Amino acid sequence: MLPFSLSLAAVLVCSYLIGGIPFGFLIGKLHHIDIREHGSKNIGATNVTRVVGKWWGKLCFLCDFLKGFLPVFVTFCLIRNCILTDGHGVLAAAAVLGTVGGHIWPVYLKFKGGKGIATAAGAFMAVSWIAVLTALAVWCIVFLTSRYVSLASITASIVLPVTAFCLHIFGVGPYIPKPALALIFLLGILAIYKHRSNIQRLLNGTESRFERKAAK
Repeated sequence: MLPFSLSLAAVLVCSYLIGGIPFGFLIGKLHHIDIREHGSKNIGATNVTRVVGKWWGKLCFLCDFLKGFLPVFVTFCLIRNCILTDGHGVLAAAAVLGTVGGHIWPVYLKFKGGKGIATAAGAFMAVSWIAVLTALAVWCIVFLTSRYVSLASITASIVLPVTAFCLHIFGVGPYIPKPALALIFLLGILAIYKHRSNIQRLLNGTESRFERKAAK
């Protein structure tokens, strides 16, 4: 069993490197473009859908989701198998922090990445699937009624930590370690901060509604 300090370092480094894989950027390269120079200039699934096409956008979302889910899920598995030494849920929170931080500040793209919504959803799915599915349902409702991806993402970023806190207080569903719960709130605030320009456009009435590019 690895000592806690080595376990923490290994989880942070591995999850960061996995989370930093810029799938949206790589998909753009497959189409001989730099996705950062088109549309909203974001490497996330929404911009990939707008610029490249529906199915490529879905692939990007799936990859971003999985790179968030897998490091956290594997960390839980290694803890249960006594390979890593946990510190009251700290390693799970470290895995979440690493993979989401990797997406937002990827070393592969000079620390300029995306907003981390899909990756955070994947990471938190491994921590509290009930909270994530609740936030996802809210995201779908807001998006389908407004056609604003940003508004749906901001709303889901608020619903997720509130739901996770209620689940923790009432003991519903899988146990959520307190460090992971605190991180859910912090990343929710970060997600809203990353959408500050969208919030300003929503208030000004200049935010663009989602219009996807024809499927390719």
